[in-house]
Amino acid sequence: MAPKIDDYGFGYIVVDGVTYSRDLIILPDRLITNWWRREGHRIDLDDLREVLDIDLEYLVIGTGYFSRVHVTDEVIKELKKRNVKLIITDSRHAWEKYNQLVDENVRVGGAFHLTC
Repeated sequence: MAPKIDDYGFGYIVVDGVTYSRDLIILPDRLITNWWRREGHRIDLDDLREVLDIDLEYLVIGTGYFSRVHVTDEVIKELKKRNVKLIITDSRHAWEKYNQLVDENVRVGGAFHLTC
């Protein structure tokens, strides 16, 4: 079963009982911890290279507690081309949507900015 998120708050996320305080990507078979982007509050294709070749139905992007992260149009177009449905929302709601999809046995990944 894919990893589940137990809790999220400003600056932390708890995945399968382990607390992380750095941004991370959750994939069906692994976590990419300490996820770093070229530009802190912008997500472009290079920032998601490890995700692009994974067979996902959905990618949930948590844009931070106050939704300060911008997802580029290039990311949106590329995921659409790959038939990956994209959910972009603040991290306060994204983690719950991610868990809902896991519970529905959907092949989902998540990319979460934990602060602003």
